[in-house]
Amino acid sequence: MRPSGRNVDEMRPISIETGITKHAEGSCLIKCGDTHVLCTATIDPGVPRFLKGSGLGWVTAEYGMLPRATNTRMRREAKNGQSGRTQEIQRLIGRSLRAGVDRVALGERQITVDCDVIQADGGTRCASITGGWVALRLAVNKLIKAGDVISDPLVDPVAAVSCGVYAGQNVLDLDYPEDSEAGVDGNFVLLGNGQMIEVQMSAEGSTYSRDQMNGLLDLAEKGIGELMDAQKAAVS
Repeated sequence: MRPSGRNVDEMRPISIETGITKHAEGSCLIKCGDTHVLCTATIDPGVPRFLKGSGLGWVTAEYGMLPRATNTRMRREAKNGQSGRTQEIQRLIGRSLRAGVDRVALGERQITVDCDVIQADGGTRCASITGGWVALRLAVNKLIKAGDVISDPLVDPVAAVSCGVYAGQNVLDLDYPEDSEAGVDGNFVLLGNGQMIEVQMSAEGSTYSRDQMNGLLDLAEKGIGELMDAQKAAVS
């Protein structure tokens, strides 16, 4: 029995509310159970120096957790410098979102997706990727409406979910009590066409077999299908 009472293949309740902030070109508040992340997308003219003159656009991301996103207060990273965990997560978000972008169609402009965790209960990086794509989609819609791009730069939705082995069972969408005790923990990032962008799996307390890995991927595909349904509903 999972601590939440969910079935092994059951997602937490998913909610995506758009238009959360006034100034950002795209924004949403994604809630995956008790994990809540504010995602905003900002369009900037020009690209980083290494891309100037290439004709390619760029999508990047920043990630952070508010001091009381967890059960004890954390000091703001701006005062102490970003942790290695934060840097790793924001790089993951950026390269995941870029996998669904036609950077030629985007043109020489940069879109920065900021993911700020308001409340954490496991799966914050996955919620950030899923909500980050919604914010990105809304920002790109403004470029299309204004005639600033000729064709849609977003070729496919991007979403992510965690899966793991908890109490000897493959389970979908780990919350914090499960994540903290999982024998195996994995994060799966997929495109809408089913192609994989990134799979991160690690043996936290026990090793895992090929069959278990395949079972976790099956669960991830189911969960990501539900997340993409929520994404489409949010931006329609």
